[in-house]
Amino acid sequence: MPFNETPPFNQLDEKQQAVLKQLAGQVKSVFVTGAGGFLGKALCRYLRAADINVVGFARGSYPELKDMGVRLIQGDIADKQTLLKAMQSCDLVFHVASKAGVWGSKDSYFQPNVHGTENIIEACRELNISRLVYTSTPSVTFCGQDEDGINESQPYAQRYLNFYGLSKAAAEQSVLQADSAGLKTVALRPHLIWGPGDPHLVPRVLERAQAGRLKLVGKTDKLVDTIYIDNAVYAHLLAAVKLSETSPACAGKAYFLSNDQPILMADMLNKILACKDLPAITKRIPAALAYAVGTVLEWLYLGLRKKEEPIMTRFVARQLSTSHYFDISAAKHDLDYQPLVSIEQGMEKLKASL
Repeated sequence: MPFNETPPFNQLDEKQQAVLKQLAGQVKSVFVTGAGGFLGKALCRYLRAADINVVGFARGSYPELKDMGVRLIQGDIADKQTLLKAMQSCDLVFHVASKAGVWGSKDSYFQPNVHGTENIIEACRELNISRLVYTSTPSVTFCGQDEDGINESQPYAQRYLNFYGLSKAAAEQSVLQADSAGLKTVALRPHLIWGPGDPHLVPRVLERAQAGRLKLVGKTDKLVDTIYIDNAVYAHLLAAVKLSETSPACAGKAYFLSNDQPILMADMLNKILACKDLPAITKRIPAALAYAVGTVLEWLYLGLRKKEEPIMTRFVARQLSTSHYFDISAAKHDLDYQPLVSIEQGMEKLKASL
């Protein structure tokens, strides 16, 4: 099934069918921000598979969403009045939209990620929308050091290497603080979402490898968590259903999400390369050198006022040379989350799509 088409409901996993049936019986219409993005579009696909009415909100035009039966509204989440009009008939919000990446001014991140999220919260309150599922990121706790099996007790980072992490931390805290009797909220932190249709991780790895610019950072490989796209969608659906309970255990909380299969960074990259029959990457550069290069390039790009992302930044250097894997016991307990697709199964699907 092409990743831009709605899958037949009877071909979905039994657990996917079950949660979608529950959700279909609870809502009249669902609002999805960032509907044109990787996760947002996948959410729309599965919601429409259950014939759930979906209002998609995105900055661009996406004919494939309209083909799915999504009512697409173009707009900017920093524009509250446009949001209020778009959200009129909805009773559940998946707030997926955000400015991602590792490069850009503080305002370019805070306008959509912080101000936009505050607009979503206010619109939910004004329109009496009772459930809000927010897509956060593990970057809210990352300060450039190893994260070995951490759980949600890990505090927010005291310093951030880019405005993305800083803005997402501020937005997540706003969402969790907004939890109340009238508006139940939850924040989900999926790590490195990948799969067919991925416009970020997979194409970047393949492009850099084909250009001879892909290298491992650091002397030793570190464990990282990833999450296959269908598993990320499944967790979001579970969270939405759980928020409908009288006293939801997940309300006002954040949850790490992953495939629950920590993997060496080199192995993950090489599995992606193998999907395109590209040779495994073995070349390395020292972590300290990568960080130094990232520092110099950041200052250079700032001085030249270049908007494009440098090939290396301090954040990327630290991300590629440190471990990032998480204890997802809380998501298993409170959301009943279990990954449906393993890394191995996901790689087969990815290879078939390339």
